[in-house]
This record gives sequence, structure tokens and C-alpha cells, in this order.
Amino acid sequence: MSATATKTRPSSKVAPRTPPLYKVLLLNDDYTPMDFVVEVLMRYFRKSQAEAVRIMLQVHHAGVGVAGVYPFEIAETKVNQVRAAAQREGHPLQCTLEPE
Repeated sequence: MSATATKTRPSSKVAPRTPPLYKVLLLNDDYTPMDFVVEVLMRYFRKSQAEAVRIMLQVHHAGVGVAGVYPFEIAETKVNQVRAAAQREGHPLQCTLEPE
């Protein structure tokens, strides 16, 4: 046996940090049709029709509704997709994001 012993460093296990999450919010207006909001929720946020209607009604009654919660880059992409779709269709639907 060797007289020299090897020392090992204690392993420093660093848990990966989860990225901060952001809420994607839809804002109420008096001009965007409810059907369009439901369509947006189903297409871009993969909501079922029932869930999309529930969120749309939240937007309609409370003035704002959470469409989803995502890491920043995904949330930003969703906001841009919704804004582009609304603009294409001539609707003033607003979509924003905020930290959770």
C-alpha cells in the first residue's frame, strides 16, 4: 500500500436555479370580440375551450386575466404573438407581462 493518501474535495452540489417566471396578462377593452380572445388563448396558450372561456370572462369582468406563466423569453414571445395576431385582425387587444 502507498503511504501517500489522496484527499478528495467534498463535492459541492449546486442545484440549478429555475429561471424567474413571468405572468402573461390579457387586458380588457371594449372592442375586441370575446370569440377572438378565446381563440388566442386556445391557439397561443394551449388552453382548452372551457379554460379559455373562463380566462376570457375573467378579463371581461375584472379587466385583466392571466393567460399563462412562463420564463421571460417564452412569455415575451407569447406577448408578441398575441399582439401580432390582434393587429392582423384589427383588434386593440393588449397583452403584457409582469414578474410573478
